[in-house]
Amino acid sequence: MELLVNIDHIATLRNARGEGVPDPTEAAQICENAGAAGIVFHLREDRRHIKDHDVYSLKDAVKGKLDFEMAATDEMIGLCEKIRPEICTLVPESREELTTEGGLNMRLIMGDYRKRVVPRLLDTGTMISLFVDPNPDDIQLCKELGVQAIELHTGRYANAQKASVVEHELERLREAAELAHSLGLIVNAGHGLNYVNTTPFIRTVPHLADISIGHALVTHAVFHGLENSVREMVRIIKEG
Repeated sequence: MELLVNIDHIATLRNARGEGVPDPTEAAQICENAGAAGIVFHLREDRRHIKDHDVYSLKDAVKGKLDFEMAATDEMIGLCEKIRPEICTLVPESREELTTEGGLNMRLIMGDYRKRVVPRLLDTGTMISLFVDPNPDDIQLCKELGVQAIELHTGRYANAQKASVVEHELERLREAAELAHSLGLIVNAGHGLNYVNTTPFIRTVPHLADISIGHALVTHAVFHGLENSVREMVRIIKEG
């Protein structure tokens, strides 16, 4: 189990003033030097944080895994074909959302993904991961598409307030991970995980490969420094 750091919000800070700092690529290098196994970025259609030049810079600089989160548009698929990251994670995307709000609607996308999306991405040699809610039917459909991995959406667990809801969501995630593993899918996870809820998550949910954490880590770094924040999260994951 390894930590991948999502650096989107480093770019958010940079774009607030438009003066070029802080640099997401420099942040990525700090994260890797502090023990992160790789870097995640989401290039959105509206370019609200990561920009196109960041994508090429990260491709050149990142030594570990590079996970390109993207909507399945022809533009993004074409860019993925050019840079060939280790992983591309396909996510739903809406201009109105502040952050990704849930997993892919698997039944809605199956036809398009089967004909247009998955074949092109498989040709790149990039591992394809689908961002999905912990629903058994959705995971079965991921297997049918022939992708190699899923990323479990942990947002409902992370945002739950009542202990009973937390327990329910953890059980859903555990069952989803077991099913995905039994189908031969690599199990990744992310969304809303932080310095408090990561430990119970990884102690409950088996077969985890990569855990993607971004916003919680960047906000922690405001007070503690990016290197320290990454080292602390790496420690939490290793000891979990």
